[in-house]
Amino acid sequence: MQKHLMRSRKFAPLFWTQFLTAFNDNFLKQTLVFVILAQMATEGAALVTLAGGIFIVPFLLLSAIAGELADKYDKAKMAELLKRCELLVAAISVVGIAFSSIWILMLALFGFGVISSLFGPIKYGILPDHLENRDLPKANAWIEGGTFIAILTGTMVAAVAFREGENVWIFGPMMMGLSILCWFAARMIPSTGSKAPDLIVDRNVVRSSYRLVSELRADSRIWRASLMNCWFWFVGAFIMSMLPVMVTDILGGSEIVVPAYLAIFAISVAIGSAIAGWMAAGRIVLLPAPIGMLIVALFGLDLAWNLWGLQSTSHAETISAFFAGPKTIRVAIDLAGMAIGGAFLAVPTFSAMQSWANEDRRARVIGASNVLSALFIAVGLALVAVLQAVGLSIPVIILSISVLNIAIAWLMLKMLPTNAFRDLVSIIFRAFMRLEVEGLENIRKAGPAPIIALNHVSLLDGALALAITEEEPVFAIDYAFAKKWWVRPLLKMCKFLPLDPTKPMATRSLIKVIQEGSPVGIFPEGRLTVTGTLMKVYDGAAMVADKTGAMIVPVRIDGLEKSYASYLTSSHVRRRLFPKVKVTILE
Repeated sequence: MQKHLMRSRKFAPLFWTQFLTAFNDNFLKQTLVFVILAQMATEGAALVTLAGGIFIVPFLLLSAIAGELADKYDKAKMAELLKRCELLVAAISVVGIAFSSIWILMLALFGFGVISSLFGPIKYGILPDHLENRDLPKANAWIEGGTFIAILTGTMVAAVAFREGENVWIFGPMMMGLSILCWFAARMIPSTGSKAPDLIVDRNVVRSSYRLVSELRADSRIWRASLMNCWFWFVGAFIMSMLPVMVTDILGGSEIVVPAYLAIFAISVAIGSAIAGWMAAGRIVLLPAPIGMLIVALFGLDLAWNLWGLQSTSHAETISAFFAGPKTIRVAIDLAGMAIGGAFLAVPTFSAMQSWANEDRRARVIGASNVLSALFIAVGLALVAVLQAVGLSIPVIILSISVLNIAIAWLMLKMLPTNAFRDLVSIIFRAFMRLEVEGLENIRKAGPAPIIALNHVSLLDGALALAITEEEPVFAIDYAFAKKWWVRPLLKMCKFLPLDPTKPMATRSLIKVIQEGSPVGIFPEGRLTVTGTLMKVYDGAAMVADKTGAMIVPVRIDGLEKSYASYLTSSHVRRRLFPKVKVTILE
């Protein structure tokens, strides 16, 4: 039985390293905000903005070099080294609190930003080194959800710790203790080895960033997945930057309410990540991305509607009093819906980039994507500032971005790197028939154009075959069956080759498809089983393999023979509406 990810040494140490990193980053950042507001009320807003910029700038400048370093050296050893350096930065932050020095704390925050930017390509690039492709969506869901929970808890703990003012005896042990735990977790990450030991690291940050982003564009699938992922960060930064003003000026809450909305947002991201990881389990499925973007747009429209015309006349001092006010719960629901939709976008796109990138340059792909994400975040924050400066209200700004998101969702669907119909079929089988696939790596071992030979137990076998492989195969289908009225619309959404078994030339068509480099799916029995066992197996697959040298990959379907789409009767099996389906791909 497969070990749960959180009990696996291949994943759990990385998860806790990232969780504690995100907690410490936000614990320090929020503490710095409180120190700024306590000491310099008149200049506080400008310094808080500066603090945000100091943390994000390293991601923009260093992510590309971080990707190169992670490909050149052992990622686990780099993670341990970074977390060792983080101990020094944590000590600097403690000194800043001890002396109540904003600028020492700014220096520490910059140090945390540098370490986090260097760690970014490691944490996402290392997952495929230790995990199978089928586990990547689930692992990314844990990382994404855990990160947002850590951000929330770091922010809230800072608020509680600073309630009585800055206290080095509270801040110091907590910061140093968690940093030491983070370092111990990093030490437990299994070694990966060097993936590109001969790589020459380009120390020119501008040139390396430009080059890696240009290389990212060379692979259209990864480029599109990266842009979709970047849009998640753009919209997140866009909406979250308006949250404090939305709470205080429109909904009539105090600063204490903002963490409550952040909690709702973070928990919803975790929930959405879990759902997205479940939907995309087994193979790379990107249909949730445009669906998620549409969800973000629709909840955004409702958020603009709920905020329209509101203006606070008084400020609720408690959370319970605030949520008794008009539209406050509706706004919470809208933020939760947008967070869940955003997770649908983030988790599958990260998994796609990890899976599609070559092993020896995977970290550089993640680094280039992080450069773009930081740029999108900066643009999003700047755009909000400009729109507010020209006098647009927050409801109008949210309405505008929501309408734009509808167009972006349509564009994502149109430019989707995967087949949307295959993704939908995969999600349906996962949702209703608890699809489980074993041995997917055997298809990759068989080369670029294998012959996938499946047993034939139901009318749903063809649809199921679409859902189990990464590469889209060309399916050999009976000529008469392909002419049925209800089959023709479905065939327009996949690759197929109608064959007339009475004509000897039919086999040549299959040979030509394989010679062109496409995998072929075939049902060697030629008809559905009426006994529950294999029917007579025809030699077409063997003949094609002999003529082309292609490998035959046998695939066993279990479960669909119990569905009402099979030819078996109740005397053969106990029929069910949604039986559990298991697909075993053999060597």
